[in-house]
Amino acid sequence: MTGFKEYDDYDALGLAELVAKKEVTPTELLDEAISRLEKVDGTLNSVPLKHYDEARSAIDSGLPDGPFKGVPFLLKDLHLLMKGTVTSFGSGAFKDNVADHDSTLTERYKEAGLVIFGKTNSPEFGLAGTTEPRLYGPTHNPWNTDHSPGGSSGGAAAAVAAGVLPLANASDGGGSIRIPASACGLFGMKPSRARTPLGPDRGEGWGGMSASHAVSRTVRDNAALLDATAGPAPGDPYSCPEPKRPFLDEVSIEPRPLRIAVTDTGPNGNSADAAVSAGLEATVKLLESLGHTVTQAAPAIDPNDMTVAQIGLIASSTALALDMRGEALGRPVAQQEVENITWAIAENGRSLSGTDVARGTLLIHQFSRQVAAFMNDYDVLLSPTLALPPVPLGTVNMDGDDIGAYIDINARYMPFAGLFNMTGQPSMSVPMHWTDDGLPVGMMFTGPFGNEATLFQLAGQLERAQPWAHRRPPVHAAN
Repeated sequence: MTGFKEYDDYDALGLAELVAKKEVTPTELLDEAISRLEKVDGTLNSVPLKHYDEARSAIDSGLPDGPFKGVPFLLKDLHLLMKGTVTSFGSGAFKDNVADHDSTLTERYKEAGLVIFGKTNSPEFGLAGTTEPRLYGPTHNPWNTDHSPGGSSGGAAAAVAAGVLPLANASDGGGSIRIPASACGLFGMKPSRARTPLGPDRGEGWGGMSASHAVSRTVRDNAALLDATAGPAPGDPYSCPEPKRPFLDEVSIEPRPLRIAVTDTGPNGNSADAAVSAGLEATVKLLESLGHTVTQAAPAIDPNDMTVAQIGLIASSTALALDMRGEALGRPVAQQEVENITWAIAENGRSLSGTDVARGTLLIHQFSRQVAAFMNDYDVLLSPTLALPPVPLGTVNMDGDDIGAYIDINARYMPFAGLFNMTGQPSMSVPMHWTDDGLPVGMMFTGPFGNEATLFQLAGQLERAQPWAHRRPPVHAAN
């Protein structure tokens, strides 16, 4: 490798292979990633927390011989801790929150050989489908900087799409891996509930709705990273069925003809707009040409019950996060330390009874059974990831006073993803379409609980049939 002009020709596994062959060193890869970040981040604002010294120290101390040895990596600034560094949750209330230990998943990333050199921007507590926290300011979409990169893993997706690195950590409690993957033209897999650990500080997030994994440029990177990090940790409250073989192996396997249900309407009745529907129609045609059977169908879920469940679990969890931060600070968190919508959600959470929270848990378990019964007749459920193309920055205002407007835009923009956080099913966004004005549009494929294998097979087939990794946005480190 000369001058690193070939950096963009390799995904994360490819870069790790170069390290293994001693054609490039981890330090050279880190220097390249840092140089690229510094080139684009003044425009994108994707990585507010830089950990360059920690990354160099990790290399100097000797990296484990994992599958990603020497590959640069970014953590999302939400929940995942790295000893000696700040995890702010995108919130002023946590801006000085220095960890005294690593999260379990952080440990597994390090064991895989990844070199962590920063944390990516996230909305406060991950409560928005965009990434515009008051603390660090908005992250811009590299495809059009007036638009949102999605959220809550918007900083991660913007950095990967802009060519800073080939994959980055992301998490998903209501679509937060899949939404930014769609908005930035990447592949994003939300794994099954409990596929990856959330410890040691949490047994689950948002009542089991949250999962951590990654956004990536290629499908195989995503699969290999899940192989490296999946599996329960001691003390986890539950686990996921073991896969039959490595997920990386699934990517190269042609799937059998699949029974695919398709819908362009979310459980709340909101449908995709014309630009998104055009992508869905083209995707259906491609799937049929590949031998799959596609049928109009969707599970019937009561949208009011979904709202009750989300309020019960998310609002109470938000209130608890602020209360626990107050305990750590030795004083209550003040209203001005968090954004207005966050405060309103927390106040709502404090007003709920234990019965309300228990009802939320009961409802998501009921949804799981309803959708599982539906999936008896189908292998995969297809919909758009988002009902709209990436929205302009400012569309979702977390510092406004109108929580009704916040609820309304979320219902209009992202009606599809949240159900599968409630059911715990694996669900992926695949970059299948770009609008006439150059904005990415992802398609969402969801499988039965525990069956990431079929999704990775299908994603690999789609990637071969209609490649996307070569696409570069206007803001790109190689430009």
